Amino acid sequence: MKVRHSRPGTPGVGKTTLGKELAARSELKYISVADLAREGQLYDGYDEEYDCPILDEDRVVDELENQMSEGGVIVDYHGCNFFPERWFHRVFVLQTDNTVLYKRLEARGYNEKKMTNNIQCEIFQVLYEEALASYKMEIVHQLRSDKPEDLENNINEILKWVEQWTKAHSS
Repeated sequence: MKVRHSRPGTPGVGKTTLGKELAARSELKYISVADLAREGQLYDGYDEEYDCPILDEDRVVDELENQMSEGGVIVDYHGCNFFPERWFHRVFVLQTDNTVLYKRLEARGYNEKKMTNNIQCEIFQVLYEEALASYKMEIVHQLRSDKPEDLENNINEILKWVEQWTKAHSS
C-alpha cells in the first residue's frame, strides 16, 4: 500500500510549489487537478464573475480513480470535499497570512472580486473547515506557508510523516 495525500488551500498559498518539491524529493507522484482539468477539458462551464472555469468534479474523480488506487500520489487542488475519503491517508491544508496572500494574488493579476473572495476564504478558514467536514479529523493538518523557510519546514515535516507511514504500513 502506498501513501496518498492531498494539499488543499486558497489559491496563492504555495500548494503547487510544495507539491512539486515534495515529488522531486520523494518517490511520490504529483498531480495538479487544475492541469488535469485543463488538459482533459474536465469543465462544466465558465464563471464570468470570478473569471475561471467550473470544474466537472465527477469527471475529475473518474479521471483520477486508477492513479489514486495505485497510491504514492500528491494531489494539488484548492478544494477537497468532492474527493472520496478513501483516497487519502493525510490532508495538509496550507494557510498564509492575508497580507502575504494579497500580494501573491495581486501579482497573479486576480480581479478585485476574485481576490476579495479568496482572501475571505482564507480569513474564515473555509478550506480547512471543508477538509475537516470531508475527512477524519486526525488526518487533516494545517501548515503555515508565509515565507520561504516555511516551505522547507513543511517539506521536511511531510517527508518525515511519509517515511513513518511507509514503515508502519509495509509488510
